[in-house]
Amino acid sequence: MTRTAIIPGDQKIFSMQEQKGKGFSQYKVSKMVTEGKLIKLNKRFYENNAYSGEESDFYYTEAYAPKGVICLLSAAVYYQLTSFIPDAVDIAIQRKAKISTMPEWPKMNVHYYTDDRYELGVITVKEGKNEFRIYDMEKTVVDIVFYKEKIGIEETKEILITYLHRRNRNLNRLLKYAELMKCGKVMRQYLEMLV
Repeated sequence: MTRTAIIPGDQKIFSMQEQKGKGFSQYKVSKMVTEGKLIKLNKRFYENNAYSGEESDFYYTEAYAPKGVICLLSAAVYYQLTSFIPDAVDIAIQRKAKISTMPEWPKMNVHYYTDDRYELGVITVKEGKNEFRIYDMEKTVVDIVFYKEKIGIEETKEILITYLHRRNRNLNRLLKYAELMKCGKVMRQYLEMLV
């Protein structure tokens, strides 16, 4: 009796390479798309229609921006620093990187970061068999302050106040990141006003 490859119900997005590693041929994958078990997102990635876990728009980042990092308001929402609900997922990519196709849903806002801003404070969050890259809480706050004109003064203030009330905050890391990202003076002024 031959072993049949099965799509796990706890993984939302698969690459073609992962499918092959699980024993699926290109023909079998195409057949599963035709049967409605998989949705082809682009040339390399598929969505599992039988997924039964927690839903998150962040899982789609890997498919459309493989080296993308969740940033700005989307990251602030993830850390529960704001009551604002963005209408798109904010993704940071390197300035020279290119994205060929973007989905109609979930909508994604791409932000081009310099290499030093892009690389600082990246963590990987694993939720079951799903994962995404996101900036840590301090880097998120620093980016919000740096881009306060784009984000909005009220949103920036709310995020900073909420952050300062968190027990797990790390002010040393926050100030270190702010200095590295050339907004140390502005960050100190905000902290003096709010503390």
